Amino acid sequence: MTTGPCSLIDSHGRVLRDLRVSLTDRCNFRCLYCLPETEAAQNFYRGHWGQMPESKPILQQWVPKSSLLSFEEIERAVRVAVDLGIQKIRLTGGEPLLRHDVERLVERLAAIPGILDLAMTTNGFLFPQKARALRQAGLRRLSFSLDSLDRENFRKITGRNGLAAVLESIDLAQQLGFQPVKVNAVIIRGLNDHELEALAEFGRDQQLAMRFIEFMPLDSARAWLKELVVPGRELLERLQRRFSLRPVAEPNPSSTAKRWAFNEGSGEIGIIAPVSEPFCGHCNRIRLTADGKVRTCLFSVIEHDLRSLLRKGASDEQIGKWLEGVVYQKEARHHIGEADFVPASRSMSCIGG
Repeated sequence: MTTGPCSLIDSHGRVLRDLRVSLTDRCNFRCLYCLPETEAAQNFYRGHWGQMPESKPILQQWVPKSSLLSFEEIERAVRVAVDLGIQKIRLTGGEPLLRHDVERLVERLAAIPGILDLAMTTNGFLFPQKARALRQAGLRRLSFSLDSLDRENFRKITGRNGLAAVLESIDLAQQLGFQPVKVNAVIIRGLNDHELEALAEFGRDQQLAMRFIEFMPLDSARAWLKELVVPGRELLERLQRRFSLRPVAEPNPSSTAKRWAFNEGSGEIGIIAPVSEPFCGHCNRIRLTADGKVRTCLFSVIEHDLRSLLRKGASDEQIGKWLEGVVYQKEARHHIGEADFVPASRSMSCIGG
């Protein structure tokens, strides 16, 4: 098998170091920007569309369990990718904590030489049940989703009365020594943009790394509207009016967030602006879906079938060569907001965050 630090290189010269692994497409939340199945979500979109889009929505059919990659298959895929130069692994979903015995997988991955960073993104609802086991298994970093600090608005956005549980999970993660603890908030105009400053203040007071993310067209209803996006520049201007901020130097050139620290207090904020300020030119990510498909871009319309290779007896060397060929085809950029934009072939819950 080809080894070395630079073997996963696309046709645009980008070196891939980051693999996001989805453990399940299922989720116990119904977030408006991902799985807008609740009445509140439908009413929000109707208020902007007048009526819901006529374009055919993505049908939310959960992947059969037999199609999900086993922990052994995930571990093998990760080992091959790490041998080719992947250094960062992030476990995602759906909601990854819905995967039974997820701590066993974390332990297996944490033992792979060459992984410099093993992290997880979660909505936090089930985290207290798994927190200590995950920490002991070798998980070091966590990102939580928190789009509102208002109980009713949280319920409207997520379809779940779960604000208290998420806040408890964030506090617990800090107590257990996860570092850093990041909190992601998708900001949507007319829904939670009025909470921007409150969320930033929460991050400062709780010494968190808050990440504000532009609303992207990844919802299963395909009801995304560009006018609902609060551009990163607007987010920053509002935060600078409220807080004294200083830029934070980012050592990782492939980071998706532009970062600022508070001059007074701890914590920091980051702005991720894939719609208004795309960072495709230095993207170093590749994704593995829960059912074993490799995606070279969050907005790919093509998926590459790794599961079949794993289950048909391909050697590690064959899989490595195949993966190098897939990576070489990585798209130059996405086309959000452009006339030729085609929505991703699956919703965010299926792709993996």
